[in-house]
Amino acid sequence: MDSYMIRLSSPFTYNHKCYLFANQKLSRHFTSFNFRLQSRKNSTSDAKEFDESAFEAERLRLDAKARESMAQISKTMTETTAEAEADPKAWKWVIRKRIWDLMEAQNIAQNPRPVHHRIPNFVGASSAAKKLSELEAFVMANCVKVNPDSPQKQVRFLTLSDGKKLLTPQPRLRTGFFSILESSMLTPSTINEACTSVGVAKYGRPIGLDEKIKVDVIVIGSVAVDPTTGARLGKGEGFAELEYGLLQYMGAIDDSTLVVTSVHDCQIVDDIPVEKLLVHDVPVDIICTPTQVIFTNRTIPKPQGIYWDKLSPEKLGQIRILRELKSRIEQETGQKLPCGPSEKLPPNAQRRRRRS
Repeated sequence: MDSYMIRLSSPFTYNHKCYLFANQKLSRHFTSFNFRLQSRKNSTSDAKEFDESAFEAERLRLDAKARESMAQISKTMTETTAEAEADPKAWKWVIRKRIWDLMEAQNIAQNPRPVHHRIPNFVGASSAAKKLSELEAFVMANCVKVNPDSPQKQVRFLTLSDGKKLLTPQPRLRTGFFSILESSMLTPSTINEACTSVGVAKYGRPIGLDEKIKVDVIVIGSVAVDPTTGARLGKGEGFAELEYGLLQYMGAIDDSTLVVTSVHDCQIVDDIPVEKLLVHDVPVDIICTPTQVIFTNRTIPKPQGIYWDKLSPEKLGQIRILRELKSRIEQETGQKLPCGPSEKLPPNAQRRRRRS
């Protein structure tokens, strides 16, 4: 199946002249600033007409809906023995809940709170981001893909302020696909806003599956991570894995592309059972915390594309770009791709649906 789902990128050679500005101050990038929004899909007039309050209200509504769904699944997996024994992912929810509870109890958590069912924001996130920005791989990078969550906001800021391309997904891939932002699209007064979900929608240039791009470093958020094996747990929705698979299909990354995460030290664990990880779980190569940088001894293989036999009809129905890719591959190959099992609803959700 993977042989026709993935197009690996060709060998890539760095042009070091492109990176001489990596550590220059933000002001240097805007000295000859020319507001070139007309070159983007979102023109200046589009930006003026962009309804920020409506976008943010809808984003918050969908976030709340997703967290409620995850909370129901988490409760079922951690409190119902029969469900836990039947689900191969139940152990993940036990570790997630432990970390979320700890961060709230010790006041390590930062807004948005509570951090349950989120990539948790934490005290010292900016310090972890600074350590990440000092990595040689980051300094030399031309394009960095960063997740849209709160604890990585400073990473997104440092990516743009260092003159790099920032590739970031629309939240949960539900409103589109990836967007690219560059310092030439922004002013010093708008760069901070551009690091938010609203700012990405307002200033970013949306891309499609045919975009020719090379991602040098991937930054992902985590709930828990093992420094020895590189095993990682996200918040439980699987979007980091889907984004990774989509970038592989585009030829934007390959197995050598470094995967980095920034977390609080309390999120470092030693009890993620490698043998229970699923084939699509994305491991990390480097961990940055407020106090240290850890190069993992990763032996876990990285995913090789989208695993369609693991993708539920419900998830496929939520994400337009996946439906587009599935249709494209089926047309190109003349073969129908498999579909994963339907997502199991918690018993209480099933009862509500039957009564409605």
